[in-house]
Amino acid sequence: MELESKLLKPARRYALILVDLTIGFTDPARSRLATECTEVIAANQQLLTRFRTMGAPVFYTKVAYDDPVQASVFREKLPALNDLAAGSALVEIDPRVQPEPGDVIILKYGASGFFGTNLNEQLRATGADGVVVTGLTTSGCVRATALDALQNNLRVVIPHQAVGDRDMAAHASNLRDLQLKYADVVDLDDCLALFDV
Repeated sequence: MELESKLLKPARRYALILVDLTIGFTDPARSRLATECTEVIAANQQLLTRFRTMGAPVFYTKVAYDDPVQASVFREKLPALNDLAAGSALVEIDPRVQPEPGDVIILKYGASGFFGTNLNEQLRATGADGVVVTGLTTSGCVRATALDALQNNLRVVIPHQAVGDRDMAAHASNLRDLQLKYADVVDLDDCLALFDV
């Protein structure tokens, strides 16, 4: 991906937010919402290893509905979301990027990990002033979470290999727009280099 990106100023402390890396989004054989994302998973595995080695905070978001009122208009617009029923296998985090003790899982009903949740408060409690946002999908929940992170005055980094989308044109155009306005979209190696000691 050709994006000219330089961090304006790095955060003092980053948290990692893995957006919706659940079976419903990572396993196309089981879910109509999913995309083939082997490379995205591999990039997230590298980031998890680095953040855990540093003892830095790790957050996951996931969507699971147990009430027809939850995000009813969003679900009307995108009926496949109704497949994400609480308790189903589709809402479980992909075992390739399984949470560990101390990681935080944020349950959400909308696109953004911040909307209607306490994600911002939990991030601030860790001392984070920046976030690395990864996961699925670039044009939907990743974008919404990155935008809300910025609107909560957090510095946002998106390693482009660590995000994916069912629609590659939407993926590319959203990464470009995020880079222009809301986040630093960088190569995975450049992101990892932020944390070299």
